[in-house]
Amino acid sequence: MPDRRTIIQGLGALPAALALRAVPAGARTPRKPPRIRLGDTVGLVEPAGFSDDPAQIEAVENTIRAMGLVPRVGAHVGARHGYLAGTDRQRAADLNAMFADDEVRAVFAVRGGWGSARLLPFLDWKTIRANPKLLIGFSDITALHLAFAERAGFPTIHSPNAGNSWQEISWNSLWHLAFAGATPTFRNPQIRTDDPIAQERWRTVAIRSGKARGRLLGGNLSVLTALVGTPWLPDFDGAILFLEDTGEAPYRIDRMLSQLALSGILGRVAGVVFGRCTRCGSGVEDYIGFTIPELLHQYFAPLGVPAFHGANIGHIANQLSLPVGVRAEIDADLGSIRILEPVVA
Repeated sequence: MPDRRTIIQGLGALPAALALRAVPAGARTPRKPPRIRLGDTVGLVEPAGFSDDPAQIEAVENTIRAMGLVPRVGAHVGARHGYLAGTDRQRAADLNAMFADDEVRAVFAVRGGWGSARLLPFLDWKTIRANPKLLIGFSDITALHLAFAERAGFPTIHSPNAGNSWQEISWNSLWHLAFAGATPTFRNPQIRTDDPIAQERWRTVAIRSGKARGRLLGGNLSVLTALVGTPWLPDFDGAILFLEDTGEAPYRIDRMLSQLALSGILGRVAGVVFGRCTRCGSGVEDYIGFTIPELLHQYFAPLGVPAFHGANIGHIANQLSLPVGVRAEIDADLGSIRILEPVVA
């Protein structure tokens, strides 16, 4: 269940600390979503998998209230169609309704799973483009983030879904981006301990040294590669590509990275950040194949651009909330991501 106490504590501490970093009143950009303010109404949608217990939805509503926001639940949240939260048209209708509703200031995905890509032909892109709002979520929501970057023209936020755990790093980074309109620099916590587990947990590794700037694009590797060859991917020329995944054997990570290379996507980026690949072991005793770090070096080192892995992005507790579609600078040696423009107006 989401850590609501952490959220409430964060709400009290962050505004004063970030007040000087907020977007100036004269710097508003029409194509940026509005910042989220305490008391705002936000939409809850299920673009992919379903929640099979009303208590789950109630818990998510309580999490949103603990953020200081007012939840508005989509008409088909809680519906079920096979392993999906309603039919494609029903799930798309909830998203369309949230972007058409002037009272809704941002939209949170309740959960991931699979199915977001199936919605793309049914979304009302004219209405979405005319009503910029933050779309917040991750995992299968990657399909929406990338399609929004291509079709909607405004940023979104790759972060925990509303039904996930909102611990300190996740909440604070969302606050910086969505509430304060700040341009923070993100870096894994610097841990001073002899505990090898803690050291490994927060360690980043440079694949190629240096700094790079570009539009931040990416998300879940499996979902991204499933969109290759479709009209829903944005232009990756000069982009900073960030990736993460979960539950994939090394040979499947190899296959997906190969697809990105053969499609020309990897050859066009200015830099790469790979977060975490959780539960991505081979599952084979005495495994002698490539490890995930070895695969990352094989594919990213030859690109000749700054790249690192180990960023706090992915299917992990306390993951970073990261914007999609804004310019950023990475430093592969420091393992940092510096946001160069506000996500919100």
